[in-house]
Order: sequence, then C-alpha cells, then structure tokens
Amino acid sequence: MTDLTRRAAVGAGLAAGLSAGPAAARALPRVVSLNPCLDAVLVHVADRAQILALSHYARDPQQSTIAAVARTFPITYESAEEVIALRPDLVLTAAHSSLATRAALTRLNIRTELFKVPNSWVENQAQIRRIAAAVGHPDRGEALIARVEAAMTAGAPRPGARPVTALVFQPNGFAAGHGTLVDEMMRRAGFVNVAARYGLKKWGNVSLERLLGDPPEVLLAGQAAPGAATWAEHILNHPALASLGPRMTRAVFPERLLYCGGPVLIDTAAVLATARRQILGAAA
Repeated sequence: MTDLTRRAAVGAGLAAGLSAGPAAARALPRVVSLNPCLDAVLVHVADRAQILALSHYARDPQQSTIAAVARTFPITYESAEEVIALRPDLVLTAAHSSLATRAALTRLNIRTELFKVPNSWVENQAQIRRIAAAVGHPDRGEALIARVEAAMTAGAPRPGARPVTALVFQPNGFAAGHGTLVDEMMRRAGFVNVAARYGLKKWGNVSLERLLGDPPEVLLAGQAAPGAATWAEHILNHPALASLGPRMTRAVFPERLLYCGGPVLIDTAAVLATARRQILGAAA
C-alpha cells in the first residue's frame, strides 16, 4: 500500500467513525429507573445522556449512597404518567415498584426489566451485568464488578484473624439475618452474624430486651436522621445500650448500606473493615 493510499484509507476510516458516532449514540436506549438500588448501578454503567430519570429515593442521603449525584438528574415519583411523558426506551423496575405503573407500562408496550433483591454477590453480579448489557455498556458492568471485588479483598480480615460476632441494628431494631447480601458481606469481612440467636431468619426486628440479654461483640448500628429522631430511631440511642459498656462495641453502619448491592458494596466493605479494626486493632 502506497503512502497516499494509506492516508486515504485512514481518512475514510475516521470519516466513517465520525458519521457512525451520533447514530451509535442514538441507538443506545434512554432509561428511567424506579428503584434506588438500580439507580446506583445505572449511574455507573450508562451514559449520562441515556438517563432520563432516577427514582426520588435516590436523592435521600439517609437511604442512598448517590444522593449528591442524584440531585443532578431528573427524578420521578414512580407514577405511570411521569414515566410515560419521558418516552423511555427502557424502564428498570423492582419487586417493590408500583404495580399499577408496571401494568400501565406493559399495556403501552414500553420495555421494562424487573429485578429482585439480590441475596448474594453471585446474584448481584448477574444483575449488574444485566443492567450494563441492557444500556449497551457491558464492559462497564465488568469494570464495576472488578471494583467491588477489589474493595472486598481490601476489606477482608488478615489470615488467622479470629471471627467477631456482630448484629446489624437499624431503626425499630431492624436486622439482617442469614441468606441476605449483608450477611455475606459480614462473613467476607470476618464477622459472624448472630441474628439467628435472636430468632431471626432473613429479615426482622430484634427487641432491645433480647439484645441486652445476649449482646454481640459489635453492634453495627444505624444513625438517627438529623433533627428530631423518629419513634423508630429512638431505639438506636436508648440509654440501656450504653450500659453494655465493654461487653459490646458500637460501630456505625448507615441504613443506606443495608439493602443495595452494586457500588454500594464498596462502601459496605470499607465500613465493615473499620468496625472489625475497632475491636481487633492490629490483629484485624
């Protein structure tokens, strides 16, 4: 190939790429998310221009790890009218999303993808890949999975470190039991989740009396929202908890880390590692 021919071929390739760019961008689906856990994944794997709206929960700093970012995106309150007006190509929904809205979208042949709450990291990885593929960026899904796994590795206990008993304790005494994603994260971080000894199976509430009678080494406690605490949050600051003194260490575990996987697990791994170091120190 002569130099002139080579330059012509390169120029033709560049021209083809430039002309294909806008067409490729238009081919990517425009997306609405109706769930805060799906919101958190979506903002990591989709182009900003693809995201028509997130759920309104995404802006709540008590419930969302992307509250600051979410304030820069439009939101909906999950009504069918709001979603339809945005003319999305794809709507991400969850089992707790409005059934009426989901039914309306189905009747109008608007594509929806329904996601369940993941109970393990394996299930969560499948969801990340599914979302990333649906928005046309499977490579970003793999990159996000790699980041989460790196955070898990960084937060893992040292070889030989003893396991530490712990309980997640949120407003109204709400806790996560075995078979949940939080339970797996606790085990990966060197904790033994003792929710079962209070009668919990998967999710449920632990009474203050039972907790005081048989405390774990670490209480992974939520925090009351700024301002006046709600009735459900009063249990988090009950004076009786202070009476446990050296028998139980209290560590912060924000409620926004309780339900979601994906990029939320990066924060979860770091918070759990910090809690473990509180009680084990250098031996952690």
